[in-house]
Amino acid sequence: MSDRHVVILTALDLEYQAVRRHLAAPGLHRHPHGTLFEVGRLASGRCRVALANVGTGNQAAAVLTERAIREFDPAALLFVGVAGALSPHIALGDVVVATRVYAYHGGKSEDDGLRSRPRSWETSHAAEQLARHIGRDGGWAGDLDGPAPQVHFGPIAAGEVVLNSKVSGHARWIEQNYNDAYAIEMEGAGVAQAAHLNGALPMVVIRGVSDRADGTKEITDRDRWQERAAANAAAFAAALAEAIGAEDERGRWPKTAGGTAMRVREDAHEGDRHPAGVTYHNVAQGNAQVGIQVGQVHGDINYSVGQSRPEDLVQALTKFRSLLRRARADGRLDEETFAAAEEELAIADDALRAETPQSKGKLTLALKRLRGLLADAADLAGDLTTIITLAQALR
Repeated sequence: MSDRHVVILTALDLEYQAVRRHLAAPGLHRHPHGTLFEVGRLASGRCRVALANVGTGNQAAAVLTERAIREFDPAALLFVGVAGALSPHIALGDVVVATRVYAYHGGKSEDDGLRSRPRSWETSHAAEQLARHIGRDGGWAGDLDGPAPQVHFGPIAAGEVVLNSKVSGHARWIEQNYNDAYAIEMEGAGVAQAAHLNGALPMVVIRGVSDRADGTKEITDRDRWQERAAANAAAFAAALAEAIGAEDERGRWPKTAGGTAMRVREDAHEGDRHPAGVTYHNVAQGNAQVGIQVGQVHGDINYSVGQSRPEDLVQALTKFRSLLRRARADGRLDEETFAAAEEELAIADDALRAETPQSKGKLTLALKRLRGLLADAADLAGDLTTIITLAQALR
């Protein structure tokens, strides 16, 4: 069995139950902040799965995806659920595997109308290749009732509202700007961004088609297409997770590229830390100090996380400001993003100067929001990960 879990997340209870049916003797795992996971093996025994329900919406999905990644250091992340079809060739019950996830609500409102500012994240090559192999093989659908659903590979659009119309302004916006999208849903963009910010963790969004996003959702829901679509997506996800577990067990599954500066598991008391048995990439930048620098570690180790000083963080933020201005000057950042980034940096500065019990939390939150703003500039986001680690280690 692979040493690493595959994390599977869902948004709805019926999606959760559809995945849970594939787990053998799942047990509860409680995160210190209350999130409940069920951890179990798939029927093959080759893969450990950690399952959680994150609720609806991209923001909630992003936050709890980040929590799951930090807790389990998974081999891969799968988001499984239902979606509305946008392409007429996709039938109810079919499975759509995202090759790219669009965050389609981004835009700029001007006098002559709303202009799209697209953001998207691609599915990792290794994960997509394995998913395509499973789709071609067809064995994944052996236990499903009725004929095997078709598996489609294409972009998915993720927003913040339920689309149930072909003629609304919302529908026209998607058709004008994202007309290659196969399906529409509400969590994939948050999940994809969290995976991207954690060293390009392999991530796949798998959706069963439960409606056509055309005004007939109430009818298809009454006909129980949600349950059937969720079962189909869960079956495909279980087959993919088994294949990833087998690849990881044999050492053929890729390791995460990059990752966070130091992954630690949080105890009930803030500041207490213990190792998670992963590869550490701890790189000092500016005047930051390296507390631990190791290669691949097998077995348990004990270490203490060194504390950083406010002056270290001040110097790191000063250097980062220079990098931010350089990115604006060479066109990698537009003015609007640069201005929003400056606002978050100002909040971080104020929190760093304050001497209140809440200041450390405000500082870290501002830096994380800043990292989200700069997700498309991978070098800047990477620098911020190191700065966030400094902030969390302040004495």
